[in-house]
Amino acid sequence: MSDVMIPAGGDDGGRILDEPMSEALSRRYLAYALSTIMHRALPDVRDGMKPVHRRIMYAMGDMRLTPEAAARKCAKVVGEVMGTYHPHGDQAIYDALVRMAQDFAQRYQLVDGQGNFGNIDGDNAAAMRYTECKLTPAAMMLLDGIGENAVDFRATYDEQDEEPVVLPAGFPNLLANGAMGIAVGMATSIPPHNVTELIDACRKLLAKPSTTLDELLEIIPGPDFPTGGVCVEAPANIHDAYRTGKGSIRTRARYEVEDLGRGAWRIVVREIPYQVQKSRLIEQLAGLIEAKKAPLLGDVRDESDEQVRLILEPKSRNIEPEVLMESLFKISDLETRFAVNMNVLDATGTPRVMNLRECLTAFLDHRREVLQRMSQWRLDRIEKRLHLLDGLMIAFLNLDEVIRIIREDETPKQTLMARFALSDMQADYILDTRLRQLARLEEMSIRAEHDKLSKERDELIDLLGDEKKQWKRIDQQLVEARKKLMSARRTTFADAPSGFEVAAIESYLPKEPITVILSKRGWIRAAKGKVEDPSELKFKEGDELGFLVPGFTTDKLLIFTSDGRFLTLGCDKLPSARGHGEPLRLMLDIDEGAQIVDLFMLTPGAKRVMVSKSGYGFVMNEDDAVANKRAGKQVLNTDGTEAFAALPVHGDHIIVLGENNKLLVYPVSELPEMARGKGVKLQAYKDGGVKDIAVADLSQGAVWYDGSGKARDFKDVEDYIGRRASAGRIAPRGLRRLRI
Repeated sequence: MSDVMIPAGGDDGGRILDEPMSEALSRRYLAYALSTIMHRALPDVRDGMKPVHRRIMYAMGDMRLTPEAAARKCAKVVGEVMGTYHPHGDQAIYDALVRMAQDFAQRYQLVDGQGNFGNIDGDNAAAMRYTECKLTPAAMMLLDGIGENAVDFRATYDEQDEEPVVLPAGFPNLLANGAMGIAVGMATSIPPHNVTELIDACRKLLAKPSTTLDELLEIIPGPDFPTGGVCVEAPANIHDAYRTGKGSIRTRARYEVEDLGRGAWRIVVREIPYQVQKSRLIEQLAGLIEAKKAPLLGDVRDESDEQVRLILEPKSRNIEPEVLMESLFKISDLETRFAVNMNVLDATGTPRVMNLRECLTAFLDHRREVLQRMSQWRLDRIEKRLHLLDGLMIAFLNLDEVIRIIREDETPKQTLMARFALSDMQADYILDTRLRQLARLEEMSIRAEHDKLSKERDELIDLLGDEKKQWKRIDQQLVEARKKLMSARRTTFADAPSGFEVAAIESYLPKEPITVILSKRGWIRAAKGKVEDPSELKFKEGDELGFLVPGFTTDKLLIFTSDGRFLTLGCDKLPSARGHGEPLRLMLDIDEGAQIVDLFMLTPGAKRVMVSKSGYGFVMNEDDAVANKRAGKQVLNTDGTEAFAALPVHGDHIIVLGENNKLLVYPVSELPEMARGKGVKLQAYKDGGVKDIAVADLSQGAVWYDGSGKARDFKDVEDYIGRRASAGRIAPRGLRRLRI
């Protein structure tokens, strides 16, 4: 259906719009995408807030939940936010509020939560009806000036109220607390930082606007995660991430070795990587022990209270602590990578990726605009007060006359305005002033207030007219913010230990001989030792032996399928041969319709000739066939046909037999060595493709097989030597196969 008919109002359903379905869907999906980007997922570079966080902050400020006030039920706050500002689910609002109160999630908490707000184990917070909250001093700094025209306001969703477009933001919250979000077609991931370093970098930019990114990175060496940890990412990689706005940063747990005496020791983990749940980490480590994937780790237990304390006990006291930890860092969440993607909304609401310097500059520009708006707001207030004081001074100096006019005149306001040249505002102010208050007023107090406000007015006018003074005032504000938020760095930096190699996990597994058995229907198992008589093997009814491959438990099994894909399976993961095994398709993602072409153990450095049914191929190193994913790795481009073989290179010549019964022999060196691709033509055909192919060492002689499977010496093999991609000659009479 290409068109869609949409009713558009009216008693009878309204008029009908004929519109292509593609255009209708595109327009609506684009609107949804923009809504997600602008109003849900990406933070504003100026205050580091997404709309839900900004609305929570503003609502709590409006409810006067200051640090000095008593806390209120979170349900009350959530209800206010949902009803007035954020027309979405209450749980989404509460989850955002809870995160702002968690010391392991926020570097600088914006909500002071009272009650159960969850923990680093991953336990959820209590229901909102049980918890209470109020703002923190850091949050008040973000809201400072919100009532002094510091920022623009817009109508709420129901146009019954107003909400701020952005918060004044007294410190660089975007980088201080970081942000994460997933929109349509884009995402953001910004790590937390130490606000002391951020403010020092801002002040450096104020003192020297030409400060380069490298100079800023001398002040800000990297993230400062709430949970601490040790950053082991190379400084060059960190600098690249901050220069481009994209990258990743590797962080690992902080640990210490506890001496138990008599050569015994254990590892005590004090800090874990950011956003890693402690309970899941323990489950992961326990699972590695059970699956024998962490052969150096003997036991793990949790002795944490308010502070993290994980105990890791080695399998043997002879193991080096560094070797144990390096092996665990490789296979567990004791080491993680934090993806950096500094994708934000700029001052115009446009999403873009910024580097560190651009983020700091955008914050400073915002602070200057806030300063100008607040100064102008204060100046307007002072001008109004001075104007009223001028009228009050006139009234005080002519108090008897003013009283007489008020008592006797029928229109005292107009008379006062005409008699003393007062403005409408001054006349109203005098008339609204109580007589007893006016009687107590003294000329000195009025003049003192007037002089004080006049001085402040002159300073504000001077400030608004001088850019240098504005930046100086911003610098002073940053110094005050630095004093209030100063805290020691939690995440430290170190180089990953060097000087020793941590062996692969396979090297710790017991090396035992096995025989891999794969049936034609795809059931796989591993028998201990060598299978002497394959005829004694039992299979499910209707099934039979497909492949029988000897190896060891430490080997990797390579599976080559007809769609040109290699899949990898560790032999230690194979089921026992006590039963019929397990379906290979449950262990790996094998495409439906693909058949197993070959099965063999990985021999590092060994080479194989990859051959497609259409007669193309190349030489490949077996190391390039290893895949880390269940879906494997596409190696041979079959170009619409099927993969035919993956032959080990145990000779110097290739012998190709075509379906046209022509035979061609040429050196293996004529084939290119590639990691993946289609390869080159092996033999020319008018019709058909490869019937059989072999690799042989002609100096040792070659054989071929007749219809009965009997091997025959290939004495005249040299007569078939030609150039690669030629047609070859008719094969010897009786030749059926080149290999068994």
